[in-house]
Amino acid sequence: MKNRHLIALTVGVTLFMGSGVLSSGALADEKSKNTEDTYRLLNLFGDVFERVRGSYVEDVSDEELIEAAITGMLSSLDPHSSFLNAKNFKSMQVQTRGQFGGLGIEVTMENGYVKVVSPIDDTPADRAGLKSGDLITHLDGKPVQGLTLSQAVELMRGKVGSDIVLTVNRAGEKTFKATVTRAVIPIRTVRSRDEGEIGYVRISSFSSPTADGLKKEIEKIQDRLGDSMLGLVLDLRNNPGGLLDQAIKVSDAFLNQGEIVSTRARDKDQHQRFNARPGDLVNGLPVVVLINGGSASASEIVAGALQDHKRAVILGTKSFGKGSVQTIIPLARQGAMRLTTARYYTPSGRSIQAVGITPDIIVEQAKIETIDEGARRRESDLRGALDKQGNAEKTSDDKKPTTDVRPPDYQLDRAIDLIRGVSLFTKKLKG
Repeated sequence: MKNRHLIALTVGVTLFMGSGVLSSGALADEKSKNTEDTYRLLNLFGDVFERVRGSYVEDVSDEELIEAAITGMLSSLDPHSSFLNAKNFKSMQVQTRGQFGGLGIEVTMENGYVKVVSPIDDTPADRAGLKSGDLITHLDGKPVQGLTLSQAVELMRGKVGSDIVLTVNRAGEKTFKATVTRAVIPIRTVRSRDEGEIGYVRISSFSSPTADGLKKEIEKIQDRLGDSMLGLVLDLRNNPGGLLDQAIKVSDAFLNQGEIVSTRARDKDQHQRFNARPGDLVNGLPVVVLINGGSASASEIVAGALQDHKRAVILGTKSFGKGSVQTIIPLARQGAMRLTTARYYTPSGRSIQAVGITPDIIVEQAKIETIDEGARRRESDLRGALDKQGNAEKTSDDKKPTTDVRPPDYQLDRAIDLIRGVSLFTKKLKG
């Protein structure tokens, strides 16, 4: 439309120099034509609506038809715009407050299937073994294709304690079925523990209690470790995101100043920038942020902000790449619409959308397997070998050399090694 306006204006100026009346008239004609086109298309919608009401093989309510039309309009825009009827709108509000019922799985749509962004920690989906990237093709034996995301999510919800059978397609494996028991899922979004002298904090999603939970968990770590604390690992792997304000607060917890994130809408007047305030919860200690393909949206805001400000080392694999902003717009009669209204940009101006965050250090998740080297002769096995005091005394030790226990989390171990290395190097520089 903008191009058509520009063409009309250019023609008017070229043919009628000095005749503002004629060029304005051309623009008015163009606007009138566009209005007529819009009404013509609305009439087309009305014709289809009436034909379906009168001739469809089964009776369909007007409400169902209108909701389906709105759903189709919004879902055709992008994977994250959608219509929420009154029931789904209420469920969404409960979820962002930190508790909801269902399977405990964050999903999107891809090629007509439900794609797992990530299972939420300690939920039925997590315990059933679902992983980021899984494609759900059937729900209780019924195909997913043809359903909207909202419809699929509604089918996955149900009575607490009831089972649902998911047919799952996982890359590199045969299609399999997973039985998941629905539950009321209270979301504790922040957990912590000590890894030796290093603090570990896991954020599973960003809901209302997240920022306060982060502060409490870090304070617990500091109380336990005191001055011996070397640094912090912030684990955002398989974190599907959540509330923007919580992502900003979590980023701010480690920054003293500077931009955290900006959002840019179609209307420049709607652009926003969010800045950090003084105060670092870990007082400048080294921070490593873990991300992977299940880290999306709010997780990517945190990782991008800390990476751009060089406040943390980002370790793991490339993130999901959801850099769009959805605004929930309540509708006058009932429900709401979730509409994509802007894109996220990191402090350096990088767009997250469809690109994601590339780690500073790429570390694929792996399983470490110890190798049995067999019995080997050592110095102490040699006849007449000196002991550590210098005496010619034979020591007998027929035991095999001890080996490290296989680490349960390869990426986390690399993060811990990195913090210990930085701490050791810093101490050596200080003498």
